Amino acid sequence: MLQVARLGVQALGESAPLVRAFFERQLSPEGAGRDRDGRADLYYTIFALAGLEATGSGIPRDTVATYLETFGPGDNLDFVHLGALARCWAAIGPDRLPQGRVDQILKRIEAYRSNDGGYDSDQDSAYGNAYGCFVALGAYQDLGRELPKQLRLVQSLKFLETPDGAWANAPGLNAGSTNATAAAVTLLHQLNMPVNAAVADWLQAQLHPQGGFLAMPQTPIPDLLSTATALHALACLERPLPKAAQERCLDFLDTLWSAEGGFHGHWADDHLDAEYTFYGLLALGHLSV
Repeated sequence: MLQVARLGVQALGESAPLVRAFFERQLSPEGAGRDRDGRADLYYTIFALAGLEATGSGIPRDTVATYLETFGPGDNLDFVHLGALARCWAAIGPDRLPQGRVDQILKRIEAYRSNDGGYDSDQDSAYGNAYGCFVALGAYQDLGRELPKQLRLVQSLKFLETPDGAWANAPGLNAGSTNATAAAVTLLHQLNMPVNAAVADWLQAQLHPQGGFLAMPQTPIPDLLSTATALHALACLERPLPKAAQERCLDFLDTLWSAEGGFHGHWADDHLDAEYTFYGLLALGHLSV
């Protein structure tokens, strides 16, 4: 994703310095990413660091390491923020981790493994979800370890398949969602597992007439997260959009661009943050290939 985001920066041309400056503002002097209210947040630190790296700006690694160390092994973090802790350490260099810390973090990750072999933010869940599996696999990869019992994770995704040929984030649903489907495709691709080619048809069907992708088939407007994840999944499936559809998506991204150097999440979103701006770069990078 970071490599593709770098392509997005190149595609911005003369506007690239605006994005670089935006990401620089998203990292506090204490080394923490800022959330939408300007407060330090470990989750947003992922995207601040990724944005700085994608735009070629320097990362104050020592300062960020001091901030990350305040979380220790993550005993007080929820599942999503545990994954963020692993991702942030990887961004500044996992060699900076104290001895034994990798095992401690991954032990905490495993506490969220569900009965079906997947992962969920609820430790007592019988079923995992696609996003949880994505977070867990990413944490293992970020910390240089192999995820245990990978086949069980793959099998858990079967419970999330929907009758329309996609995936949902909970079992038993009739319609898939774009982000869950994109997460499942990315997971299977990372684990070298086959994916039905019809999934690409389902993803392309979520394209809004004015560009951008819908989060679900009945969603009224497209959003940037769904657009970025759908394009990433289609790249995994080696199914590029037709030229006309690419142009519509570029037009959609343009409607979300701000001269402040960031991207809004959707047409009704008045805020800018590091997360959606990174997704803007990811989407732009895929559309520029």
